[in-house]
Amino acid sequence: MTPSAIVVGVGAEQGLGGALCRKFAAEGYHVFVVGRTAAKVDQVAKTIREAGGSAEPIAMDATREEGVVRLFDRAFGQGSDHAPPDLVVFNAGNNRRLDFRELSAELFHDFWRVGCFAGFLIGREAARRLVPLGRGTVLFTGASASLRGKPGYAHFAAAKAGLRMISQSMAREYGPLGLHIAHVVIDGGINGDRLRDSQPTRVAEKGEAGLLELDAIAENYWFIHRQPATAWSQEIDLRTSRESF
Repeated sequence: MTPSAIVVGVGAEQGLGGALCRKFAAEGYHVFVVGRTAAKVDQVAKTIREAGGSAEPIAMDATREEGVVRLFDRAFGQGSDHAPPDLVVFNAGNNRRLDFRELSAELFHDFWRVGCFAGFLIGREAARRLVPLGRGTVLFTGASASLRGKPGYAHFAAAKAGLRMISQSMAREYGPLGLHIAHVVIDGGINGDRLRDSQPTRVAEKGEAGLLELDAIAENYWFIHRQPATAWSQEIDLRTSRESF
């Protein structure tokens, strides 16, 4: 049967979620393309199918437990023409600079729900379905904020650091049971629609060589998934050759 993957956090076609979906589809996977905006996930799935791949769009809010459970019920359901997923990626998140003194409790909570709580829901459901199978990869998208807090980004760092701890705890608990859990630190700007639309000046200053390229990032996710169990990565960091660290 055709292998399958779930990618949660797909937005613009020229974004990391979309690049991951295209990469997995190119490797012969049926991909569940999951994001909050129906039009965006529909477009990513359409592009994959037009290129000869297999994809199924699902519009879903990853912070809603019932929706996440339904997603995994569907992906792992009986009678499908694809195998149960052996690759799950949590890529959801949002980010913007906010003065700590002006940060409301509601907004802090919203960032945490998208960046951390949703990751918990996805990770939990993946573990519930994959542990009995004794195999599978679960990948979490992190950021430089996973490792350090910067001025104006306390809300983002709190969510990303929490997500990193979820990945570490899961790896230690479920690695011995056959699940490969890994966290990918994206250290720098991604050359996609989100950054180009919101920060054109930064894009111009960095130039093409100063931004992480979408397909190159996706290649690293696939590389982690294909690692043999005798040499697993739990965390990798990705940056351009021009990024200071």
